[in-house]
Amino acid sequence: MTDRKPCKVCNFTRQKSYGVAVPSLDDLKMKGSEFLGFSPGDPVTVVLENDGTIVEDQSYFLCLPLNTKFMLLHEKETWSPVRRVDGGTAWMARDSVLLEADTVEADSVDASSAAAPWLDLAQQLKQDLASIILMSEADLQTLVEAPCLELASALGFQEKKAEDLQETVQRVLDRREEERQSKELLQLYLKAAEKEDGQQEDQSQGDGDVDVEVDGMEVDSSSGFMSRTLMVLKGKTSPETRLSTEDLQMVVSRGVKAMEQVLGWDRTRTSALLQACEAELTGRLQQVQAVQSIRSNAQLESS
Repeated sequence: MTDRKPCKVCNFTRQKSYGVAVPSLDDLKMKGSEFLGFSPGDPVTVVLENDGTIVEDQSYFLCLPLNTKFMLLHEKETWSPVRRVDGGTAWMARDSVLLEADTVEADSVDASSAAAPWLDLAQQLKQDLASIILMSEADLQTLVEAPCLELASALGFQEKKAEDLQETVQRVLDRREEERQSKELLQLYLKAAEKEDGQQEDQSQGDGDVDVEVDGMEVDSSSGFMSRTLMVLKGKTSPETRLSTEDLQMVVSRGVKAMEQVLGWDRTRTSALLQACEAELTGRLQQVQAVQSIRSNAQLESS
C-alpha cells in the first residue's frame, strides 16, 4: 500500500471522475479505463486534467504530487480546457469590471492632474529625465513648488533625491533671473548714455579751431579729438562715464603728456583723468565679457 500513489481520473468531458491508488502509470491506465468504462484493449492516452500535458514517462508520473487529476483519452478524443456554463456572459462581467476600474483610475489621474499640475511634469521626467531641458521657466517653477514627498513618489525617487532636484532647479531659475537683470541694467545704462551723448551733442559749441568734419562730426585739427569729446573732458564731472568706449581708448592710448597739451592741464589733474578713464574702460570690457559668457551659457543650456 505504501507504493501506491493516490490519483484522480476523469474522461474527456469531465462528467465522470474517480479516485484510484496505483503504483505505476500502466496501472493508472488499466484501472482508470476500468472505472471509466473503457474497453480493455482500447489504447488510452494520459494527460494532466488542468493543462493537457501528456504523461508518458513513469519517472515523471512518480514526481507528480499526490491526488493529481489525470484525464484518460481515447484515440480520437482531445483535451480541452474547462468550459464554464455561465450563458456566455462571464467575459462581459469581467470586461465590465476592468472597464470600470480603468475609468475610475483615469478619472482619478485627470482629477489629480487638474488639482496638481506638476503631476504631468513628473510623468514626463519619469519617462525621460533629460526632458527637463525643454521645460519652460513656468514649468520649472511648478516643479519647485510641488510637495517634495509627493514629487518623490511620482518620480519613483527617494525624498532626498527629489529635494536635491528641486534645489538644483531653483538654482537654475535664480541664475537665469540674475542674468536677465544684468542684461536689463546694461541696456538701461547704454540707453541713458546714448541719450545724454545726444543732448551734449546738441548743446556743443566746439572748442578750438575746427576745420575737419568726419561723418558729420566736427574734429579738432590740433588734437584729433571730436569737439564734443573735448567739451566733455573739460567741462563735465566724471567725464569718463560720459564718453564712448572708442573715445576712452583714444584718451588712454594718448598718454599723460599728450593729454596735458590737449587739455591744457597740469600733470596731476591729467593723470587723475587718465586713471579714471582707464578704470572705466576696464569695467566696460569686463561687462562685455560677462555678456558674452551669459550668451555662451544660454546657448549651451538651450542645446
